[in-house]
Amino acid sequence: MSIRTSRSVSLLAGIALAGAGLGAVSGCGSQKATAGGTNVLTDRARQVAEAWDGSTAAAAWRAGYHPMGETVQLPQGGLHSPADLQAYEDQSFLLRGELPVTWPKNGQVTWATGKPLTQRVMGADESYKNLASTRVNRKPHLTVTGVKLGEMRVATSRGPATVPAWLFTLHGYATPLKQAAVIPSTPPRSPISPARDIPGLPLDRLIQIAADGRSVTVVALHGVCDDGPAVDVLETSGSIVLSASVKDRKNKGNCTKQAKLQQVTVKLKHPVDDRVLLDALTGQPVPYKGLNGISPSGS
Repeated sequence: MSIRTSRSVSLLAGIALAGAGLGAVSGCGSQKATAGGTNVLTDRARQVAEAWDGSTAAAAWRAGYHPMGETVQLPQGGLHSPADLQAYEDQSFLLRGELPVTWPKNGQVTWATGKPLTQRVMGADESYKNLASTRVNRKPHLTVTGVKLGEMRVATSRGPATVPAWLFTLHGYATPLKQAAVIPSTPPRSPISPARDIPGLPLDRLIQIAADGRSVTVVALHGVCDDGPAVDVLETSGSIVLSASVKDRKNKGNCTKQAKLQQVTVKLKHPVDDRVLLDALTGQPVPYKGLNGISPSGS
């Protein structure tokens, strides 16, 4: 039996709704506020799109290496057993052998079209520390028997890229576990400041862009006294702006200032391609965190 299940996103995490200048909310009632009959979130989305479209920030984003897909991939076919999956989730690895002590300082990120990009390569020791906990003797565990530098494919803001990767040979597996070895580019400074005095919270993360590019899955926050999150989309030729809000409250009474995390899939009119995926509230690209590093395909 092959295990392809990834570490699940916690949908019940209690999070204080302090908006860090974005407007604190209690999660009670609708957050689709209007001013003079105009949806303020819609206006904000237009402002964000206008600021980014054609900007130097957008050009820098498209020129950089920004992963939008998993940078860790399991052996082909996934993990063999629930015990191995548990070991991966617990970061329980046992190293038998030596990690490489030399490697190229820089590596090339290449795309099907456009110029390649030179990025710094992290060492095998740093890569291994990202995978493994310092407690290495726990049961169950995955045993690493060899490590070498190779390549892998990663979804990025510029489309699929081939990048240098550390290949970890696991005991009992015919193909390696891969982890991208190049350091992502520093995101450009946003041409628009974060929103203030607008209800809602930033999106927690981007999880996945569909294979055809016509939908994106994000993690949004909502309160304990509402009907869940809503994510609206504004599409332009250069950007996709997502505006998160919550639906109407489902009961009366006092609400605690806590939130739940929930996955929301947003349908698009056109594929993402190289358009910048933006959060209306922060005015910045939606952060990609994925499902804690596991490739959905295990390839």
